[in-house]
Amino acid sequence: MEFLVESGGAEANAGPTYRNVLAKDAGLLQPAPGLNSCWDVFRTSVEKYPSNPMLGRRPVVDGNAGDYAWMTYQEAYDVVMKLAASMSKSGVKQGERAGIYGANSPEWIISMEACNALGVCCVPLYDTLGANAVEFITCHAELQIAFVEERKIGELLKTCHATSKYLKSIVSFGGVTNDQKEEAKNHGLSIFSWEEFLIMGGDHHVDLPEKKKSDICTIMYTSGTTGDPKGVMISNESLLVNLAGADSVMQSIGEAFDQNDVYMSYLPLAHIFDRMFEEVFISHGSKIGFWRGDVKLLVDDIGALKPTIFCAVPRVLDRIYSGLTTKISSGGILKKTLFNLAYKLKLDSMRKGIKHEKASPLFDKLVFSKVKERLGGKLRIIISGGAPLSVAVEEFLRVVTCAYVAQGYGLTETCAGTFVALPNDFSMIGTVGPPVQHTEVRLESVSEMGYDALASIPRGEVCVKGSVLFSGYYKREDLTQEVLIDGWFHTGDVGEWQPNGSLKIIDRKKNIFKLSQGEYVAVENLENIYGVLPEIDSIWVYGNSFESSLIAVINPNQQVLEHWAEQNGISGSLAELCENSGAKEHFVAELSKMAKEKKLKGFEFIRAVHLDPLPFDMERDLITPTYKKKRPQMLKYYQGAIDALYKSMK
Repeated sequence: MEFLVESGGAEANAGPTYRNVLAKDAGLLQPAPGLNSCWDVFRTSVEKYPSNPMLGRRPVVDGNAGDYAWMTYQEAYDVVMKLAASMSKSGVKQGERAGIYGANSPEWIISMEACNALGVCCVPLYDTLGANAVEFITCHAELQIAFVEERKIGELLKTCHATSKYLKSIVSFGGVTNDQKEEAKNHGLSIFSWEEFLIMGGDHHVDLPEKKKSDICTIMYTSGTTGDPKGVMISNESLLVNLAGADSVMQSIGEAFDQNDVYMSYLPLAHIFDRMFEEVFISHGSKIGFWRGDVKLLVDDIGALKPTIFCAVPRVLDRIYSGLTTKISSGGILKKTLFNLAYKLKLDSMRKGIKHEKASPLFDKLVFSKVKERLGGKLRIIISGGAPLSVAVEEFLRVVTCAYVAQGYGLTETCAGTFVALPNDFSMIGTVGPPVQHTEVRLESVSEMGYDALASIPRGEVCVKGSVLFSGYYKREDLTQEVLIDGWFHTGDVGEWQPNGSLKIIDRKKNIFKLSQGEYVAVENLENIYGVLPEIDSIWVYGNSFESSLIAVINPNQQVLEHWAEQNGISGSLAELCENSGAKEHFVAELSKMAKEKKLKGFEFIRAVHLDPLPFDMERDLITPTYKKKRPQMLKYYQGAIDALYKSMK
């Protein structure tokens, strides 16, 4: 376990406590001296880098996007202070809560920093959760004021019958219509355009209050796969410790962040993954450029911004991977042959332990530079989080992007990055690496699933300890006590220690059910195994205790399915191919092949499938904003198809 050091012995049901080997003598990381709050992070950067560009967006004229236009750190600070003065004048006090609702933008960050200045707790309202969650969060968090993207004002006003008990002011990121003013007035609300609210503070002097590390900086509501969202309280200290952690990881691989870095802001700021990284780049005086909000235009925005750091969830990287492989497949035979040769030689070199930049400089120049240019030409680090990244995609990106690729793991409750794989260590592919230096970790046995934390290959629930942890669920002490026991946060994820001390996430503790003969099925593990088939874009495996076998709902890969149909003389649209009995039999056969190859037990084989041409999506409430499957909702949505599958097998 070269990357771990033991810091506590094993207990009856738990393996030893480990920390990163770099924290052996120095101890767990603490916040940088002089920083007590997230406001200090921004204020210090304004002092150090006043003229550095900070926040950038692309002006769009007649449908055409121009070059990025920038606001400096000093300019952003001046607007933040005006906003803070207006908030203070309108009666918002330290410790109260303000909502921010909308897609990432300079106004989002400025609103967040104004909250930080006043010691007001910033509560993101999810851009993707719809009115019910917005209403719930506004009431549950008792929001006094909300900063809202112009096109979201209507949705917020729809909730006013319930929320106006708490909500007193709405501030648009842009303009406000007369109808909106009238509607707000009817509910006893004040509503302002961005410019109106900035002027409202006038010469009002604000004495910024003292902020403490223990103060709650933000409450982030996790969407959850069942029930109401939970408000995760995150203190200044948790965020500050995580900033130190991110810096320590990059320094350890010789790729420290600095003021020359450029970050593409497109992952939702309502999630801890992006919020944390934006704080990292603010702390270094770096540039943060915002996308236009359209996933089809993301690669174009990347080309214009030329980011050095790109954070992504696997779904985005899967899209990039599909786009690149399609482009390569459609090239001429010569180009394809050259690419495959270059890929194989570079991959072989990297597997032997040669660092990516030295593995094949000639082919980097001749072949892979084209991929690099498509991603802006300056990319040096790709960080993946939010869900497991498939080995095939991670390996591909490590070879072709000429950039470091690192997979991380964390939850809102652990303030994002808890583990990060070292990007130039090929043995860590498919893992989330060792713990960051601010965290202690242990595995606890899950006997009903057959996971033993004390076995020769230790497996169990991942439990985390350290000052990086959340401060509890807002107004839900009962739920806090369920997951936070003796200082250990129980993640619900099942991990397996690798011989070198990196961690592999293999399962989810709650995703377990019994079949009719009493066998336990760990469904997430099966989805990870079956999901690597090229025929499959996404898979949901289902079974219950009244049935003896498993079935699955699959989003098929369109290109692979159409290719199969062509080879078999079958024509039709994607929807028609999904209804084809031969296509379904083909999928069951491919799943069985994979099951045999992976030596799965008989009851873990998929016996029938339903093919859905539409991807699992948020519109149908089948996944969360971080693309986790909402299993109860999927069961409800696909109940008819499930009943038909089980009936057909009898």
